[in-house]
Amino acid sequence: MSDATVIVGAGQAAASFISRHVALGSETPLLLIGEEPLPPYQRPPLSKKYLLGELARERLFIRPEQWYADHNVDTRFDTRVKSINPASKQIVIDEGSIGYSKLLLCTGSRAANLPDSAGGNLNGVFTLRNMADIDKMAPEFQAGRKLLIIGGGYIGLEAAAVARLLGLEVTLLEIADRILQRVAAEQTSDYFRRLHQAQGVDLRESVRMNRLIERDGKVAGAELIDGEIIDADLVLVGIGSSPNSELAEAAGLDCDNGISVSPSCQTSDPNIYSAGDCCSFVRNGSRIRLESVQNASDQGDLIARVLAGENLQYHSLPWFWSDQYDCKLQIAGLNNGFNKTVVRPGAREDSQSIWYYRDEMLLAVDAMNDPRAYAFGRKIIDAGINPAPEVVADPATDLKELAKSS
Repeated sequence: MSDATVIVGAGQAAASFISRHVALGSETPLLLIGEEPLPPYQRPPLSKKYLLGELARERLFIRPEQWYADHNVDTRFDTRVKSINPASKQIVIDEGSIGYSKLLLCTGSRAANLPDSAGGNLNGVFTLRNMADIDKMAPEFQAGRKLLIIGGGYIGLEAAAVARLLGLEVTLLEIADRILQRVAAEQTSDYFRRLHQAQGVDLRESVRMNRLIERDGKVAGAELIDGEIIDADLVLVGIGSSPNSELAEAAGLDCDNGISVSPSCQTSDPNIYSAGDCCSFVRNGSRIRLESVQNASDQGDLIARVLAGENLQYHSLPWFWSDQYDCKLQIAGLNNGFNKTVVRPGAREDSQSIWYYRDEMLLAVDAMNDPRAYAFGRKIIDAGINPAPEVVADPATDLKELAKSS
């Protein structure tokens, strides 16, 4: 299949690339290779409805497995790529070598864990990144059991919400001064702190853990740096992630916080492209890496168009979301470098939006149970409009009219 485009990694970016490739009617053969024994599936519901048991695994599949065969896409799941040889345009798997005309790396990212010396390898300690993680963890989510979550980012908070809904006792530890400190303003942290505390989560910030404790071959709790012992029946570690860029690095591709790509998602090798969580790109003068469905989907779609001959560059406005209890958080834009925020009240008591500025430039919006603020905030940012902070903060301001003022 030396004339084929080979896709390594069967996630959202790969699915998006294949869907666009098929829609464009391209006759270039495709080979999709994934390490998991499953076709591409949606990941955001894993820590929500799938963990709750409200969503069957087949409903997570982006396309039914048969769809790929029906559209002349060869698939090899449960297969690991061992190396890439850009000079000969080949990849190596256990069964031998496979040639490619173009190669697309959609290898994603992996969850960080505690070191073994701190108990990261104990039975009953989990990370959350794929369906197999949830399948191992879900049976442990039983009412009355004690869950310890390490890390106050979105993964940890979403898992805390599900655990409380299932009747577990939840303690959440955050080493930083506040939850969501790396990704959100104080007002957003305050909102979700109140939300989780109201639901009975024992939420502790500025807390350092010494090690996890083992009893009878299983994790039994954690020892804090001050000597306090917190009992636990199971532990979820949500302390960040790393890009799966080792294949690219070993092949000599440029890497910087992931696989470095151009605005057209091309790597330093003209025959290799990359999309999704595993790659980094320049936005507003800084190299960034985004972990979001939107980013993976848009980049995969763009690469299919580029390989079909279109002259395109990636400029999509990032957006994200998180579901916790009855709260839907929607985020438009990137708040990197913000030095000012304003709070806009929503129509409901539990709704509000946080608007991020760098000086007078509007960067991003966090909207909690406020889809109107999110929708118009996204339009305003995408249009390059910079309304004065005091205008946005005024609940009498019509956001729809602001969005028209470009």
